[in-house]
Order: sequence, then C-alpha cells, then structure tokens
Amino acid sequence: MGRVADEKVLVLDFGSQYAQLIARRVRHQHVYCEIVRHDITADRIRELAPKGLILSGGPSSVYADGAPKCDPGIFDLGLPVLGICYGMQLICEALGSQVSPAPAREYGRAQCRVTSDDALLAGVPRETQVWMSHGDQVAVASDDFVPLAQTDTCRLAAVRHRRLPIYGLQFHPEVTHTPHGEQILGNFLRETCGCAGTWRLVDFAEQTVDEVRRRVGDDRVICGLSGGVDSAVVAALLARAIGPRLSCILVDNGLLRKGEADAVIREFSDHFKTDLHVVPAKDRFLDALAGLVDPQDKRRAIGRVFIDCFADAAARIEGARFLAQGTLYPDVIESGGSLDGPAATIKLHHNVGGLPEDLSFELIEPLRDLFKDEVRQLGLQLGLPEDIVWRHPFPGPGLAVRCLGPVTRERLATLREADAIVVEEIKRAGLYRKTSQSFAVLLPIQSVGVMGDARTYDDAVAVRSIDSEDFMTADWSRLPYELLARISTRIINEVPGVNRVVYDISSKPPATIEWE
Repeated sequence: MGRVADEKVLVLDFGSQYAQLIARRVRHQHVYCEIVRHDITADRIRELAPKGLILSGGPSSVYADGAPKCDPGIFDLGLPVLGICYGMQLICEALGSQVSPAPAREYGRAQCRVTSDDALLAGVPRETQVWMSHGDQVAVASDDFVPLAQTDTCRLAAVRHRRLPIYGLQFHPEVTHTPHGEQILGNFLRETCGCAGTWRLVDFAEQTVDEVRRRVGDDRVICGLSGGVDSAVVAALLARAIGPRLSCILVDNGLLRKGEADAVIREFSDHFKTDLHVVPAKDRFLDALAGLVDPQDKRRAIGRVFIDCFADAAARIEGARFLAQGTLYPDVIESGGSLDGPAATIKLHHNVGGLPEDLSFELIEPLRDLFKDEVRQLGLQLGLPEDIVWRHPFPGPGLAVRCLGPVTRERLATLREADAIVVEEIKRAGLYRKTSQSFAVLLPIQSVGVMGDARTYDDAVAVRSIDSEDFMTADWSRLPYELLARISTRIINEVPGVNRVVYDISSKPPATIEWE
C-alpha cells in the first residue's frame, strides 16, 4: 500500500465501533490512515514506517482475562502514540498506572476542563464538551504521566507521558459530539507526528489510473454495474485508465429502483461510451423468487441467478482477463482482509466473497483503500453526475428485500412507485443530501381503509429515513411533519392498492437499516 501515501498513520483496532470513524477523521486532515490488528508486532510496524499510531477504544476491560493487548514493544519505537478510551487505559496500564471500574460511569456528553497547557489541546477552550463512553478509567496514574484535562467524574480525562510522545484521551475526539475533537486530532497529527497533510484524492486517482494501466496492459477488464455509487465510480475510473478495453455488464434483474437501469445505461453508453452489455433477466429473477418469503432464501436465490447471468455474459467477452469490483475499505476490514487483518472478522461482504473462483479472472479492486465519502468525492472528480454520485445506498438484492413477503411483478411495481415518491419528495424538500438513506418498504399486511366512501382492504407502506456517519449505527431522520404528510398523501392517492403509510422511528441498533 505504499503507493497510497508517503506519510500514514495506523489505527490499532481493539474492537471499537468507532475505529473506522477514527481513520476517516485522520484522512479528513489529509493524512492517509489504515486500520490494523490490535496485536500487530512492533517489527511489522517498523517495516510499515508510519508517522504515528492511534489505539482505538473497545468494549473490554484492560484488567479482564483475555482482554486484547498490544505488543508492548510499540512503546519503544519512538513513535507518537495516541490512546483513545480503552486505548488510553491500555497505554497507562502498560506504563505503570492502575485502571479500575469508575465510581460513576460516563456515557454521553460531558463537560471537560483543560487543566494544563499542551500542544495536543492547543486551540481547545478551557471548558469544552466531550463525548464519553466508558465504565473504567485510570484510577492512579504513574509519575510518568501528566494530567491535561478532567471532568466532574473523571480526574484523568487526558494525559501525556513526561518523556515519550505518548498521549491518552478518555473521551472520543472522533465523534461529532466532541466539537473540538477534530482540532485535537489535527494537533496530534501535525504537532506530535509531524505530518504535513499531503494526501489528496486527486493524487490517489492518478496513481490508481497508472497502476491499472500497467497491470492490465493490452488485456480487457470486465466491470459489473449495479446502479450503485461504488460500481459506477469503478467503471468511471477504469474508463479513464483503459478506455475501450473496459467492458461493463449490467444485469437488469427487475429489482432496481424506478428509472435506475435506464440512467446507468444512458451514462455509460452516451457519456463514458463504454462497451456495455445489458443482460435482460427480469423473468429469470422473478421465477427464482416465486414463493420465497424468507429474506435469506431471497438473497441466495438472487445470488445464484446473478452469478449465472454474469458468468454467461462474461464468457462472451473476448480477451477478458480481469474482473473489477467496487470493494471499499470498510468491506475489506469487515471481511477480514485489511492490512495485517482486523481484530475479528465481522461478516463476509458480498463484494469481497460473492463471485465463484472458477470465473477465472484476476481481481481488480481500485477502491479498496477508500471510504464511502471518499468514493463520492472521487466520482465527482471523474465527471460522474451528482444524481449518481450522491445516490443513497441500495442493498445488493435490490427491492426484493424491501418487498416483505412474496416478491411478484405487481408488488414490485407498487413498491417501486411508492419508493420513487419518497425520494422525489425528500429531494424537493432539499433533504436528500442531509439524510443518509431514505426509501419505502412494502409490508406483507393489508389493513382496512375508506376511500371514496367505500371500504378498502389494501397494502401498507412503511417509509424509512435514517441519518448516519458510517451506517454501523444510525438514527431515524426527524423529517418535518408537512413532508411526511405530503409523502403519505401522494402514495395513497397515486399508488393503486395502498391505503396506509407508516413512518419507521427505530434506530440502529437495535433495529437494522433495511427491514430484511
């Protein structure tokens, strides 16, 4: 990964839900950042030559049996180290301090007082808000640590080592609930690590284009288009790199959003002028889905048919040696394939593990170092229109997992029209870019209604809109009542067979974003 940046920072992941957010915040400071295993060796870190290390938070207690620990040799490398929450407790314990359960747990916002001048907290007000999430804390610090900040219930909210470039924060600077967190991270990167902040996406794009050209040579690359942002940006990047030697395959499964297939065909035929192969397969997918209700059965059926359709189309493209996929950095991390591996494999992502090995293609994943927000920026740089770049995420199985119960042509048509109204009204209200994901769900129930003085017994539609930083956690969007009223009125009036609309006000967790 040396091609990505001359200077980088590593995040050692101890199981924090915020590890990816830390890496993104570092990259926002124009410093390249990667997530690695918590137990990466000091020798391996020395080989990678980072400018600094950040130890993430985590759910464990450092004094518990089996708690994740780091190689103590990392503190002898002379590298700047910043420990966050669990990371701070781990540092302090390893260097002679005592960690124990806190007298009062802190979860949420807290007022923090800066008690000592230090470069890490330069520019931070003496009284500031921070976000706490801990049940343990450093109870007794060794003489090697200098207190920098405190809250009413945490005497050591921030510390630094007297001799080594090592810092600890009990609070989370990476979350938006810590208003000056970005300043603190920036101070660590610039003042302590000496980072110049030279990493730019435009440089990444140029490097990736050159790398793809060298690797592909005179061969041909196949790229599957799904209608989503990731595959569109991959295709645009490859189009710039190899031009006519790119062949795109769009499997039209009948499960896309309204007008989506036409928009993709238009963009990659007219604008990028790629060799586009459209596979009309609506009937094949509907036949495979006939009678299926369980969401996992739906996913498996869709996956089987997709692989068959894609493989058939790919076999007809002469000279194809490479297969391009829109794998992103979070996909790699969650699938167990990040640099030196993550702390644990969370799931097998559909991009990373979806296609069979016997397709006999070499894999190209030009976006595997990027987060979603960086992919969107790259798409704009490559000339993709904003309505594709800023399109809300869409599940791989498409509308089939938003059509609860049986998937039929008629129910898909109902869902597609309702979903289009949701998106159209949220755009009209100027909230599409401010919400993270908005869509309709067709429920497998009917309810009694009255329309035109007649009794009805028709379908119910749920509207889902969420706000999220990283899609690992999410909260429901507080949409204006007037907007919800317009959406409800339009769906009931314009979509035949629907007489009730409900709004989903559950967060993730405990709910998921999608209903299936």
